[in-house]
Amino acid sequence: MSFDYKSAHSLEGKKVIVTGAGGNIGAEICRGLTSMGASVLATDVAVEKGQAIVAELATAGATAHFLEHDVTDEAQWEAAVAAAIEKLGGLSGVINNAAIVPMNYLAELDVEEYNRVLNVNVTGSMLGCKHGFRAMQPGGPAGKGGSIINMSSVMGLAGTIALASYNSSKGAVRLLTKSVAAECAMLKTGIRCNSIHPGIVESEMGSLFHEQLVGLGVVPDMETSEAGFLAGVPMGEAARVSDIASGAVYLISDASRYVTGTELIIDGGFYAT
Repeated sequence: MSFDYKSAHSLEGKKVIVTGAGGNIGAEICRGLTSMGASVLATDVAVEKGQAIVAELATAGATAHFLEHDVTDEAQWEAAVAAAIEKLGGLSGVINNAAIVPMNYLAELDVEEYNRVLNVNVTGSMLGCKHGFRAMQPGGPAGKGGSIINMSSVMGLAGTIALASYNSSKGAVRLLTKSVAAECAMLKTGIRCNSIHPGIVESEMGSLFHEQLVGLGVVPDMETSEAGFLAGVPMGEAARVSDIASGAVYLISDASRYVTGTELIIDGGFYAT
């Protein structure tokens, strides 16, 4: 029997939690998923931005709901999973996209700030994996397997100036992903787990990254910072948020049924050189 490629790429019937949905990348992931037939529970601590993307999706006819959600709070993760199952009718995917990226030189790095980055970026992702696993594993309230995506970064594969906390967190997310993937596969849960590693992206976080480099005096202005990083991208341009969202659509879909524990690097060749 031939493989049904069209059906495998469709997201009809997929029910997905997307954290950090109020940001540029999170919002575009929600657009990408719903455009392919999925329903989403969009979560964020930024209530107005999260509600705005859900309103946009609902106007377009998609099934989308918003939940205020601090990813560092385990009780709120339990509530988010319960809300997804209630409002969407199940759960088949979790995309741990919420993250923060404060920058500082190592000598000035405050321990509280460092721990806050790890708490949001790593612990938040771990809790999403844990409670997604509990719900989607056989015998769980959703119980039909699924796909977990952890948003890492090319900065989780290599280091750079003033990003000790962010590099640490995104490197940890990469290996968290592999651990979750191996456990889920060995326990025959039907749950896959992969990480996405964006490079330079035209987004709010991308702009904040350059702004902080200027503020620290690493570069004289935004233009110099942007040009410097783009000089290291063989394709010569920053990613669009749709490039990242397209990767998420693929990893949620059944077209990636045999893909788990891997890194999807979306960086225009930045890490290849």
